[in-house]
Amino acid sequence: MTTLTDLGVREIRDGVRDGSFSAVEVAEAFTARVAAASQLNAFIVETPDHALTAAREADRAKAAGEELKPLAGVPIGMKDLFCTKGVQTTAASHMLEGFVPEYESTVSQKLWDAGAGMLGKLNLDQFAMGSSNETSYFGNVLSPWRRNDGGNAPLAPGGSSGGSSSAIAARLCPAATGTDTGGSIRQPAAFTGISGIKPTYGRCSRWGVVAFASSLDQAGPMARDVTDCAIMLEAMAGFDAKDATSLKLDVPQWEKGLNPSLAGKRIGIPREYRVDGMPEEIEALWAQGIEWAKDAGAEIVEVSLPHTKYALPAYYIIAPAEASSNLARYDGVRYGLRDLPEGANLQAMYAATRAAGFGDEVKRRILIGTYVLSAGFYDAYFTQASKVRTLIARDFEKAWESCDLLLTPTAPSSAFALGEKSADPLAMYLNDVFTVPSSLAGLPAMSVPGGLDKAGLPLGLQIIGKPLDEQGVLNAGLALEQRAGFVARAEQWW
Repeated sequence: MTTLTDLGVREIRDGVRDGSFSAVEVAEAFTARVAAASQLNAFIVETPDHALTAAREADRAKAAGEELKPLAGVPIGMKDLFCTKGVQTTAASHMLEGFVPEYESTVSQKLWDAGAGMLGKLNLDQFAMGSSNETSYFGNVLSPWRRNDGGNAPLAPGGSSGGSSSAIAARLCPAATGTDTGGSIRQPAAFTGISGIKPTYGRCSRWGVVAFASSLDQAGPMARDVTDCAIMLEAMAGFDAKDATSLKLDVPQWEKGLNPSLAGKRIGIPREYRVDGMPEEIEALWAQGIEWAKDAGAEIVEVSLPHTKYALPAYYIIAPAEASSNLARYDGVRYGLRDLPEGANLQAMYAATRAAGFGDEVKRRILIGTYVLSAGFYDAYFTQASKVRTLIARDFEKAWESCDLLLTPTAPSSAFALGEKSADPLAMYLNDVFTVPSSLAGLPAMSVPGGLDKAGLPLGLQIIGKPLDEQGVLNAGLALEQRAGFVARAEQWW
C-alpha cells in the first residue's frame, strides 16, 4: 500500500495542488517517520515545527485560492552544512556544537521562499570531509540498505552527504540538500539507490554554507528521481551578490525542459575510467548504460582524458590546502567551541580548542593542507597541483569537441561496510576516483541508479556535462532512469 512517505517531490507538490491530501498530512507523516528512524542517525536535529508551519501556510494559501509556491507542501531535509537561522548548525563537528546562526544560507532561504518546510538538519562527514559518513562527531550514519548474501555489518551510506542519502533512501524525506566538493552528492546517491546532481560551479550560492574547499564546494539536490532533482535545483539555483563566485545567469526551467530522447547527442566513454581491479559488476553496468544511451538515440564515441590519473593526487592537495585556510577561523575566539585551560595564554587556547574540536580526518587534512602551503613546499605541491587541475579542465574541453556528454560509473564499488576502510585513508580516498575530475573542472555531473549488484546493493551511473548544461545532464539521466526501471528499495529493519 502506497503511503504519503512513499511519494516524491513532484507527487507531493501535485497532490497538494489537486487536493488529494493536505500539506499538513504530508508533514505529519514525514515527521512521524523521521522520529521513528533514529537508529539510522541520519538527522542531527529534528525540526517538525518548521515543517508543520510551512505546511499550514501551504494549506492556508490553497484554501484562500492563492497561487501556490513551487514547493508548497514539500518537506525536505537540510544538510547540516547550511546555516539555518535559529536552528543549530554544526557541520557535524564538536567545534560548532551549539552554534545557532543569526542568518540563513542563500540556498536554504531560496527553498523556504519556494514553500518548502524543513524536517531537520542532516548528519554528514565532519566539515564534509569523508566518503562514508564515519567522521561525524554525532556518530555514524547507517545506510538503510543491507546485503542479501549474509553480510550483517551495517553499510556506509556514502559521504559526505550520507545523512541526506540515507534519509531519502529510507523515505524519511522526499528530497534533501547536499554539497559536492569531490563527489559528496554523487557517491552517496550511488550507494543508496537515489539520484543527485552537482551543478556547474557557481550555479548555487555558497553563502552561508560552511566552507571546506572554496574553489570546489557546490550545493545541489538529492532526491528519489531525476525529475525531483530538476524541481529542487530550480529552487536552489540563482545569482547571489553575496557570493563572489556566483554566476549571474537566469535559472533555466529544467523541469519543463526534461526530455529523455538523446537523438543527435554524442556520448563519450572515457577510456581512462577503466581502472585496474574494477569489479565486473561495475563494468557490466557501464556496458548496460552504454546500450541504454544507444537505445535513447545517442551516438557513442570513445574519448580520452589523459590526465585523469593525476586527478585524485591533485584533489588531495588542493582541497586540504583550501580546507586548512578555511578552518583557520575556528580558533575559540569568535564562535563555536572554546577550550581554555587554566592559566593558558592565547596560543595555548588555540591549540587546545582545535585539538578538542576537530576530528581525526579533519586534523589529517589540515596537516596535509598546511604542509603543501608551507614555505619550500608550496611550489612543489600546490602550484603543481593547480597546473594539473588546468590540464584536467583542458582534457574535458578537448573531449567536448567530439561529444556532448560523458557516461561513466559513479563509484568503483557498491556500498562497503562501516569500518571497512576507516583504517586506510588512501583506500577511502580512492572512492572518489570517478567523481573528482569533473569537480576539479567545475562541471555539472549527476548520478542515477542503474541496478543492483549480486549482494542486492545499488550501483550508480554518472553523466558529466559541459559547463552550464544541466539540462543535457538531466535529460540523459532521465533517459537512463527510464530504461533502468530502478524501483528497488531497502527493506525497513530500523
